[in-house]
Amino acid sequence: MATIDGRPAQYGITLRQLRELMESRGVEGVERIQREYGGTLEITKKLYSSPTNGLSGNASDMEHRRQTFGSNVIPPKPPKTFLTLVWEALQDVTLIILQVAAVVSLGLSFYKPPEETIVGAAAEMGHHDEGEEEAGWIEGVAILISVAVVVFVTAFNDYTKEKQFRGLQSRIEGEHKFSVIRGGEVQQIGVGDIVVGDICQIKYGDLLPTDGILLQSNDLKIDESSLTGESDHVKKGVDLDPMVLSGTHVMEGSGKMIVTAVGVNSQAGIIFTLLGAAADEEQVEARKRKKEAKKQRKIKKKGGSGEELIDVNPNKQDGGEAGSVTGNSHHITANSTSADGDIRNNKHSKGEEEDETQRSGGKSQEKSVLQAKLTKLAIQIGYAGSFIAVLTVVILIVRFCVQTFVMEGKPWSPFYANHFVKFFIIGVTVLVVAVPEGLPLAVTLSLAYSVKKMMKDNNLVRHLDACETMGNATAICSDKTGTLTTNRMTVVQAYICSEDYKNMPKFESLPHNVADLLLHAISVNSAYTSRVLPGDNPGDLPKQVGNKTECALLGFVLDLGKSYQAIRDEITEENFHRVYTFNSARKSMSTVIPRDGGYRIFTKGASEIVMKKCSFIHGKDGKLESFSKSMQDRLVREVIEPMACNGLRTISIAYRDFVRGKAEINQVHFENEPHWDDEDHIINNLTCLCVLGIEDPVRPEVPDAIHKCQRAGITVRMVTGDNINTARSIASKCGILKPGDNSLILEGKEFNRRVRDSSGKVQQHLVDKVWVNLRVLARSSPTDKYTLVKGIIESKVSANREVVAVTGDGTNDGPALKMADVGFAMGIAGTDVAKEASDIILTDDNFTSIVKAVMWGRNVYDSIAKFLQFQLTVNVVAVVVAFVGACAINDSPLKAVQMLWVNLIMDTLASLALATEAPTPDLLQRKPYGRTKPLISRTMMKNILGQAVYMISIIFLLLFYGDKMLDIDSGRYADIRDPPSQHFTIIFNTFVMMTLFNEINARKIHGQRNVFQGFFSNPIFYSIWLSTLAAQIVIVQFGGRAFSTEALTLELWLWCILFGSGVLLWGQVVTSMPTKSLPKDLFSWGSGEPQTDPIADLTTEDKLDSDGKDSKRTGQILWIRGLTRLQTQIRVVNAFRQGLDARPSNPNLAAVLKKQSSLNKRLSQGSSLEYADLCPDPEELTVPEIDVERLSSHSHTETAV
Repeated sequence: MATIDGRPAQYGITLRQLRELMESRGVEGVERIQREYGGTLEITKKLYSSPTNGLSGNASDMEHRRQTFGSNVIPPKPPKTFLTLVWEALQDVTLIILQVAAVVSLGLSFYKPPEETIVGAAAEMGHHDEGEEEAGWIEGVAILISVAVVVFVTAFNDYTKEKQFRGLQSRIEGEHKFSVIRGGEVQQIGVGDIVVGDICQIKYGDLLPTDGILLQSNDLKIDESSLTGESDHVKKGVDLDPMVLSGTHVMEGSGKMIVTAVGVNSQAGIIFTLLGAAADEEQVEARKRKKEAKKQRKIKKKGGSGEELIDVNPNKQDGGEAGSVTGNSHHITANSTSADGDIRNNKHSKGEEEDETQRSGGKSQEKSVLQAKLTKLAIQIGYAGSFIAVLTVVILIVRFCVQTFVMEGKPWSPFYANHFVKFFIIGVTVLVVAVPEGLPLAVTLSLAYSVKKMMKDNNLVRHLDACETMGNATAICSDKTGTLTTNRMTVVQAYICSEDYKNMPKFESLPHNVADLLLHAISVNSAYTSRVLPGDNPGDLPKQVGNKTECALLGFVLDLGKSYQAIRDEITEENFHRVYTFNSARKSMSTVIPRDGGYRIFTKGASEIVMKKCSFIHGKDGKLESFSKSMQDRLVREVIEPMACNGLRTISIAYRDFVRGKAEINQVHFENEPHWDDEDHIINNLTCLCVLGIEDPVRPEVPDAIHKCQRAGITVRMVTGDNINTARSIASKCGILKPGDNSLILEGKEFNRRVRDSSGKVQQHLVDKVWVNLRVLARSSPTDKYTLVKGIIESKVSANREVVAVTGDGTNDGPALKMADVGFAMGIAGTDVAKEASDIILTDDNFTSIVKAVMWGRNVYDSIAKFLQFQLTVNVVAVVVAFVGACAINDSPLKAVQMLWVNLIMDTLASLALATEAPTPDLLQRKPYGRTKPLISRTMMKNILGQAVYMISIIFLLLFYGDKMLDIDSGRYADIRDPPSQHFTIIFNTFVMMTLFNEINARKIHGQRNVFQGFFSNPIFYSIWLSTLAAQIVIVQFGGRAFSTEALTLELWLWCILFGSGVLLWGQVVTSMPTKSLPKDLFSWGSGEPQTDPIADLTTEDKLDSDGKDSKRTGQILWIRGLTRLQTQIRVVNAFRQGLDARPSNPNLAAVLKKQSSLNKRLSQGSSLEYADLCPDPEELTVPEIDVERLSSHSHTETAV
């Protein structure tokens, strides 16, 4: 018989049997395991694994398991081709306008009226150059080339970005490790290397990478909402419900499981594959439905009824609600209530819950602060440009018709069609100039450049818009542990047997019975995944693995000269009778172990919490004493508070014995098995062993970083679970608290008392009284953190509205991270759940990295503002010149191709130059912009209008008097067929010179005088500036008919440069003008609340929505990461399931759901009614479309490390 690694090659259980087994749930699963396979241990044997030693780790064994049961990956979807990205770039509305203009221009350039007409008309109108007529096609071609440049730059940018993101994703996935037991040793391996038969250790905060069956569990609760849509946590246990599924989150407890299914064979993998199989049909169906919806809208519009039209984007409503589910399963269900005190639902009323749902749902759909302003600005500019373009064409046509046919009385001739064509071209050019098409490129370049650089500053950006939102941040709510402190904890003080040890006590100096109890209490009552390992090199500090507080306690055992591992080997996790794991409500952890026919409970936790449950204490020489209330108060006053005031975290350790025989004074006699679920009764009347003071020093760089934030107008608040004295001490050391600054320091209980009304509901006006002065929130729960963040964001106390950043590392921080404008998760200490809820991951867990994120965010905002200041000056001047020229001399002084060179090519280059300016420390010297401040500030508007006045004055001076001043032939009133003139070439060249010098001015937008500061530190800027100048020289001297130019002499060039450089001097004059004298309301372009604009919705491909665009173009992610997307699909489908038969349905999805029988079992009636309250009218409901492409390729940006 064939053998692999010394065992039979044939397994005792097949892949199909395992798949079927994993479809069972609860008691049914337990019975099935017993009935069909003889228990979990038998399944382990059939898979040739061992609960204690795991797999051998032999390479041939691993490979054989992968071949038999599959590997833990789903093949990624192929990346988008370059041509696909080109096609997507062409969808931009601005570029579509340009393409139409190009086609019209080209078509009309080839139109020739009948010969006799031309001859007659030419005779009337004078001589013209034949070559000029032949060059008519150049305009159209120039526009097309311009479009091609922008399209290829955008597509290439996206292509390289996707490539980078894929590389980044594989790096992230490589870093995502999981604990397995191989060869009797606990190892951290990549999730892709896990195979069927592996024994995995699972703990609080893990995102499960495979399906498995529990071998042992401690107080385990799983959030299965990503698969089932059920918001309540599911209790798991060997005898309760041993099936754990991939893609679900461990919310409490720990355990050990044997892997039974990986990759495409796991429950999540099966659904993912089925959805993927239906993808093509889905897309065809989606297109059909969109067409139908469009027809319906047209019919309704024609009917002219007052009814509200169907939403422009059929996906949008569903996507919005779905977003709330996917993005934030922490506040979705209005109807369900939590039985176990779950933080998500039990604190809020239904109305509040729905409000949260809509808000969190809006997070994925709602534009960021900058995007909202840009969209609004683009629409305002579009309206203004369209109006002026139409007006220009109308004036040109009316003037020409009146002059030719009324005043001169000439008859109509087809030749005159050419004039109307030219008028139309001028109109289109004015529109093209008015629309800032360099803007999407500036946004994309600036964000992509910043994201790449931010990685070097330890900021892994998952959502691109978070990058610029951070620049607007006005408040940061930070954790203490690990962010403000080093998260390297050590026990530095101990109170044992009435002795206060300021230094480490010797083991021999402690009473033997107490010392032995202490060693067992620490070694056993800690997660066995927490360990202290020797440093990598001799002389290095020991490595702390797992929970850092527990590592400090284990380090204390090692410092006493004893081994915690020896005790763990003696008392294995299988021996545990019950574990009450640490959570934010308990603030303690207890483990129950069998002992001499009875039980012993070890408890550790926050001192004041554990103290209240103690009735006895070991006094001098280990003697047992009664622990009265007065003794407790004295201990708090003389030991715990001094420790806390020194910034130490205080932990108390206690125990309690349950005995069957005669009980001592501090023991409990029992006959029947204690009722272990009655936790308050069990964890009570404890005997206190000691109080330990744990030091977690403040990171040396943090005080300076916080000072920078405060100087930048950002308020830093500390939100911690620690004792109020510890929190106060650390906050003072960091600089969050300053003497006499009227700061408020509250505990969670007091905070809740102040912000909730008599019915227990949070009231915004009450929160507003608290948050403004609040600096430290101690002993806080994740709910308190969420309430605070929500309250600050929704507050209207400050004029510009607060933009809030939040840091979090725990599983329960998810709601606050989602609620925040920018959520930071810890890359080292953070759980998978926290990372998935975040926008940016701090790879070094350091607060200083947040300050760097602020600097980069402000830089993005400023880069785009710089570009806008530059672009809008060019636009205003070009539009005014074209319009006035059309009215005054029946022609535009700047020809279409010239304007396109200025507007498109130069602005594309300018966006690159201005978007790659590196951030400077000056960025942190000013206040943040806030949520509602206009994108174009009064200083910028002053610069734009000031420079425009100068440029327009110079151009009109040259237009009407330039021929006399410079002694050259006039180009005014020239026929459309005349050759180019030096006069108009000088106007064009001067305009370009002024624009070039104004590009230097645009580098400063806050009124700084030295515009050359840092000029040579940005090689990209000066290289582009010089190359643009060189290109202009070539165009003027050699452009000829193609660019409507005639070569200039050196003297004329010097005049052009003189007028151009005058912009710099004029800039100093404009800077000297007082900004405050300008009216506020007149210059509020791009201001107001972030909102979804109806026009923006119509153009879902709009490049301005960089988040939407990037989410469609980023790399395919490892399948586990896409599972939160599945939740959207299944939940929304489930929500509308009752109407599937009555309305046009989606047969593919229905088939998928029917095939997946276990999914149907898990979908409850309750969740199908969740959105009933939110839907205005059942008749208007449409079955949502599943965008499987978005589901499976929604980018690494949507997922966590």
